[in-house]
Amino acid sequence: MKSFRKELWFETPKRMGFINITQDVDRCLHESGIQEGLALINAMHITASVFINDDERGLHRDFERWLEELAAHQPLSRYQHNETGEDNGDAHLKRQIMGREVVVAITEGRLDFGPWEQIFYGEFDGKRRKRVLVKLIGT
Repeated sequence: MKSFRKELWFETPKRMGFINITQDVDRCLHESGIQEGLALINAMHITASVFINDDERGLHRDFERWLEELAAHQPLSRYQHNETGEDNGDAHLKRQIMGREVVVAITEGRLDFGPWEQIFYGEFDGKRRKRVLVKLIGT
């Protein structure tokens, strides 16, 4: 059994954004040499997310609009969390909706996806560096 760990770092130019990290994870897989196993990819910050979906620009805009409707950033007074001096109460809720991590099967040295599936980093309190953990386990 092999184990591989790597941190990936990202910074979005806006408060909310999505980055396709599939190729980054694939590079980790090739670096690891693992042929059969599981890949865990998770956001290491409580205002960011990792999820699997289609890499389609309209869908990403739909996510942004939908998340903002569910948990609007303004007014800041809407969230008790912001009473601590923070301004990211909405980002915590958005992360809950989009999820912390994904697990992908590794088969014959490849990420074993369904049609159109890609891995994304979702940022909800951006403009600063944050990390994603890639942990691969297998043979």
